[in-house]
Amino acid sequence: QVQLVESGGGSVEAGGSLILSCAVSGSPLIAVCLGWFRQGSGAESDALATVDSSDETRYADSVKGRFTIARDKAKSTLLLQMINLKPEDSGVYVCAARREVPYCAGAYLARSSYENWGRGTQVTVSS
Repeated sequence: QVQLVESGGGSVEAGGSLILSCAVSGSPLIAVCLGWFRQGSGAESDALATVDSSDETRYADSVKGRFTIARDKAKSTLLLQMINLKPEDSGVYVCAARREVPYCAGAYLARSSYENWGRGTQVTVSS
């Protein structure tokens, strides 16, 4: 069982930036596929951003060029850097994980691909 704890949410004005963190425990990071999802009004069903064990990334069209996902292997943490935020980016941001042994071979966008979920951190972007 992979445990996930998000942090770093907050309130910003449109055009601002935030960095979200997700602490990952319960499994070596190399064996975990990770993704960020947004929950709330108008939220996408699939992941906003995902990363696999080779650091290959995939992004939803709505966040390409504005969001960057990365793994901090030393801290066993997943990061999401968000710039040029828009009001429609508001919502609860949730970290998700899927275990693949011996390593994660794919950056999965589909919600159904993930087995473990954090509780989320709130992001509010005002216009």
